[in-house]
Amino acid sequence: MKNTHSFHIPVMGIGFTIDTPLKVAQYGIDSVISLVDDILLEKLRKMYSEKFEIPYKEITDKIEDFRAKRITSYLNLISDLAEKNFQALKNVSIEKSDEIKKYISMLPDSSTLKLEFKKLTENGFNIAEIKNWASKNLTMGSIDVNIMTKVDKDNYRKNIKLPVEYNDAHAALRGFAQSNLKSSVILSAGMNPRLYAYIGQFDDFYPNESGEFNKKIILKVSDYRSALIQGKFLAKKGLWVSEYRIESGLNCGGHAFATDGYLLGPVLQEFKEKREELRETIQDILNQELENQGRLFSKHSLELKISAQGGVGTEEEHEFLLDHYQLDSIGWGTPFLLVPEATTVDEKTLNQLVEAKEEDLYLSDISPLGVPFNNLRANTKDLEKEAFIAKGRPGSSCPKKFVSLNKEFKETGICTASREYQYLKIKELDNQQLTKEDYQEKLNKITEKTCTCVGLGTSALLAYNLDTKVEGTGVSICPGPNMAYYSKIMSLKNMTDHIYGRDNMITRTDRPNMFIKELHIYIDYLKNKLDEVKKSMNKKEEKYLLTFTNNMKEGILYYQKMFSNITNTFEDIKLSVLKELEKSVETLQNIGLEIESLSPIAVAS
Repeated sequence: MKNTHSFHIPVMGIGFTIDTPLKVAQYGIDSVISLVDDILLEKLRKMYSEKFEIPYKEITDKIEDFRAKRITSYLNLISDLAEKNFQALKNVSIEKSDEIKKYISMLPDSSTLKLEFKKLTENGFNIAEIKNWASKNLTMGSIDVNIMTKVDKDNYRKNIKLPVEYNDAHAALRGFAQSNLKSSVILSAGMNPRLYAYIGQFDDFYPNESGEFNKKIILKVSDYRSALIQGKFLAKKGLWVSEYRIESGLNCGGHAFATDGYLLGPVLQEFKEKREELRETIQDILNQELENQGRLFSKHSLELKISAQGGVGTEEEHEFLLDHYQLDSIGWGTPFLLVPEATTVDEKTLNQLVEAKEEDLYLSDISPLGVPFNNLRANTKDLEKEAFIAKGRPGSSCPKKFVSLNKEFKETGICTASREYQYLKIKELDNQQLTKEDYQEKLNKITEKTCTCVGLGTSALLAYNLDTKVEGTGVSICPGPNMAYYSKIMSLKNMTDHIYGRDNMITRTDRPNMFIKELHIYIDYLKNKLDEVKKSMNKKEEKYLLTFTNNMKEGILYYQKMFSNITNTFEDIKLSVLKELEKSVETLQNIGLEIESLSPIAVAS
């Protein structure tokens, strides 16, 4: 079925889209809730239950399987409230028609729904006719969830390790699987074979005879090979991936999973060319497995969607991606952080985002996951961290422990941003008799980690004036580089008008094309990687850097052909883009020469 809108709102942080479906689902907009923090979900369930006078019974951490139960209860509540909003919108009356008009006005101008509504109302507002039409034609946005597959901490009760199904990601999956939602789980951050196998325990993820699912799987990937490997793995368990969501490796918000120099355009091109091959290959494996399991399987082609996100900023880019790569949806994340009608950001952080320029947005090493993380300078969580360092007490008290995954010092795991871990690591460092310079460099590497699993959720607590006694008031925020070009707080209508080209929310005239921006970020990333190994590069590092450089050269070649050949789009920037590509070729040639000039030392295989 075709989506109402051609965009979706991806997950952002932990708390920024935690209740987004309650704000936008009634307008047919799909959005995604993070399932990392069940403590935060429980606080919001209590708040919304009180607000809407719904009976509330706390699910404490003393209750068996509390994490999954909290997630199920929260998702059911959001689903019920969003459904109520949607029903009210369709229940039109003379006095109450603003909401349906808002729904229609935000649709793309080419939407058949919009044209039908215009026709239906051109001779006046017949309430009975509109009600009947709305109940048959309007659809609610999907309430999807996101699980970071690697954030799957072991859990213990009375010092006894619990079975694997009580691990964090497993419990989150169970919470979603047992909810009333008929929607999708987005699996991000790479492959977790145990978690993938566990999905097979829930019947909602299997198709009926018509090839329909109660619950679908969406995989967030950054290249075709990863999609094929993971898609096949799941198919061998009898599980179908309904959508592959391709995200730019570096030109995105949150954690940045860099590819080996594969740029977004060529990656999307490969998906476009191999889409049917991907579907057929994987459905053959799936049907065989479903037959082996004695389950129903569809003789028809199963639906397979391809979507993309990361760095999109204009209607022209949006339409180009949809048309040129035949995509089903485009993710718009970062700009929506400036839309209080859609996301939940506290006032102070919101104002910081409005003021943010390129130099305020950077790829950092602050994440305890050890993955590059898009960060905003001078965010209040980092300021809190620096204050602890200045007091001689680096590290967080680690109140939530969702990322306690490092087992260097404890079998139960510690978070690398915690005070406990940093104390032990610094103690270890003190015994290494390093030069002052080397010591400081290694010390900075230890203490730069920020307690993001708390910081990325605190904004929601501050926005709703909820208790932050345990969490503190420090906020981490993870916008993509695109934030530099948006400089005002926007309404939901402003944002949808911007996406569909009815308005322009970017006041600056110097925003680079999304493909060029990503290319520049990748070049900077490559330069940093080269700087890291300059002193003593080994053969393995040399091979990685040369492969990365060559992949980028191929990407530039692809863009040179693409921009030279496309017509009726990007006309006003085509020449400047081609010049930028030429400059980038030169830069990469110089980097390649530098890599080759460094004399590598042998590395043990």
